Amino acid sequence: MKTIQQRANPSARPHRRNKAELKIARRRPRGLKTRRAILRKAVNLASLEGLEGLTIGKLASALRISKSGLFAHFGSKEDLQCAVVDAARDTFVEKVVRPAYELHGLKRLRALCENWLSYGEGKVFPGGCFFSAASLEFDDRPGRVRDQIVELMKKWLGNLEHAARDAQLAGEIKKEVDVRQLAFEIHALAMGANWSSRLFRDPSAFRMVRGTILQRIDQATGSVQSRE
Repeated sequence: MKTIQQRANPSARPHRRNKAELKIARRRPRGLKTRRAILRKAVNLASLEGLEGLTIGKLASALRISKSGLFAHFGSKEDLQCAVVDAARDTFVEKVVRPAYELHGLKRLRALCENWLSYGEGKVFPGGCFFSAASLEFDDRPGRVRDQIVELMKKWLGNLEHAARDAQLAGEIKKEVDVRQLAFEIHALAMGANWSSRLFRDPSAFRMVRGTILQRIDQATGSVQSRE
């Protein structure tokens, strides 16, 4: 499984472009700018109401444009949902993944974790972490949208595992540590923080989980450090 690091462009689209995307790609820059503005609004709405709750009609109403105007950009509800997932992915790469890839090994792993928690805690999207919500919403719904979310989440777990493995090869993480298990635990803890923050409105969720994740990484390195 390729990680984002292994791709020449970390924000490259992982799926084939659908007909609506190809149609947009041939349009003038003004049309592309309008599409991006539409997607910004759509991602924010979807983060609050879910991808299934995002309809052409509801989005048109929120943007105060006609349904036909939206259909010119997205041929169907599924095309809209896939485009929204792509837009959320681009934001996630920009805020979480790309800054961490300036670092290596253990520093990269810590940065990926810190960036993810800051992204969730800072409410980059009004509904919290977009992919935490979308993963739960589409875990049992077959189709293009689910496939897209699954692929992206696998890449994210792959990034955590790859950073941990590099740290292990550099002697920063103990040889006996299962880095795949470590990546899974980190991801599960971060998902739990988002869940607690959203469902219980718990302002301390990310702070508590941040300390637990850093402690788990310290255990993997064999040196438990004191933290303020």
